[in-house]
Amino acid sequence: MSTTQRTPPAPATDPATDSARPTRAAWLLLAVVVTADVMDLIDSSVANLAGPAIHADLGGSTATVQWVLSAYTAAFALGLVTSGRLGDLLGRRRLFLLGMTGFTLASLACGLAPGVVFLIVARTLQGLCGSVMIPQGLALVKVVFPPRHLRRALMPVGPLMGLTMVAGPVLAGWLLHLDLFGSAWRSIFLINVPLGVAAGLLALRVLPHNGGEDPTARLDLTGVGLLTAASALLVVPLIQGRDLGWPIWTYGMMAAALVLLALFVRSERRSDHPVITPTLLRKRSFVVGLLVVAGFYASLSAFVLVVNLLLQQGLHWTPLHTGLTLLPWALGTAVAVLLAGATLAEKLGRTSLHLGLGIAVAGLLALWWSVGHWGADLTAWKLAPALLVTGFGSGLVFVPLVDFILGDATPEEVGTGAGTLNAVQQFAGAIGVAALGTVFYSRAGHLTPASGVAAAELVLALAAGLNLLTLLLVGLLPRHAQQAHG
Repeated sequence: MSTTQRTPPAPATDPATDSARPTRAAWLLLAVVVTADVMDLIDSSVANLAGPAIHADLGGSTATVQWVLSAYTAAFALGLVTSGRLGDLLGRRRLFLLGMTGFTLASLACGLAPGVVFLIVARTLQGLCGSVMIPQGLALVKVVFPPRHLRRALMPVGPLMGLTMVAGPVLAGWLLHLDLFGSAWRSIFLINVPLGVAAGLLALRVLPHNGGEDPTARLDLTGVGLLTAASALLVVPLIQGRDLGWPIWTYGMMAAALVLLALFVRSERRSDHPVITPTLLRKRSFVVGLLVVAGFYASLSAFVLVVNLLLQQGLHWTPLHTGLTLLPWALGTAVAVLLAGATLAEKLGRTSLHLGLGIAVAGLLALWWSVGHWGADLTAWKLAPALLVTGFGSGLVFVPLVDFILGDATPEEVGTGAGTLNAVQQFAGAIGVAALGTVFYSRAGHLTPASGVAAAELVLALAAGLNLLTLLLVGLLPRHAQQAHG
């Protein structure tokens, strides 16, 4: 979570000793938390592929697709800022159950949305409820797992985030094709309802009543307000600016966002209860790692969005055809994640990040060439090699990146660090969709096969450039995660 936490007191059963092993209840709790993470990540990724179908059904401007995507991710990232601290104040078990219930009900509302404004509001509520749920789960995992087993319990989070993000569009393609009970795109949200009910019932049984809350916790309202306002001032003009012709106030909002971010940094240094644990910000691996996460996920989210827009809106492919076309990307990512987790991340250290980002840049450039060369004559087979390479490069990044960011975090810092990582990932994805989605629509104009191809070429080139800049940042990390001591 994105707020300061002290080491929680051990529960009455005292599992948090170095000699203790995780109990069955601890692993069941981890399963509940992982289910919550999967619901969150699938929900943020499936909407990428379903965006054109939503737009065709509900109408609205071209910014509609961007809002459906960004409303969720931005609300989730912003909610993380306060929800961890609220867990200390109101109880983590209570907030996790409230968040899970709210997320499930908001998913139902999304699936039943009668119009685009209703859907965007429901997506915002869904993101806020997700942000309440996820940090409490991370904190509760920290309570029930003995310290020396905590890292092992959290390590699957990075690969899981990557694989789930990749699997989302493929799942969405199948659901849209099946059109269960005539639900069309609505099924991608309704599928969360049975998952949420099952996870909530299990959570009632396994969540500890003593969640390690810190009774001395306080909410830094100044820091939260500055960060929330700065984020909103940045996202709104990026999404709406093109449709409105970039009036002067859009530039004023973005400039004000930078000023508020600077004020937030100043406020953090003076606060008695800072939003982010100060010791984390003194660790080079953590700060540089978050910058790498921001660049990587902004590029990744924009790449997924633009491929979907090109294939569905530009070339008029079906959602299933589009989802199946992305299978080489999913396969490449899955293989690379397994390789990185098994051996490469530990043996190569920082070099594995250089290798992964370098391969991802090569894959994006190959995709750029493929789109430009074949244009409207593109087929899934013609895109497959470039997508496979792009996925393999991205997959090599997930595991070592998490290890660099959280590798030397103390027990007092790991909850805050994991939450901040999640927040940066989500918000970077929202910015990527907003900024590069705007570039796509600005270049495409009235979307035709030819203009869609030209717009996709531009965005793919920008995504490759962003990954290249991110690759250069990796050089500021220590050579190996375990050597990072700030």
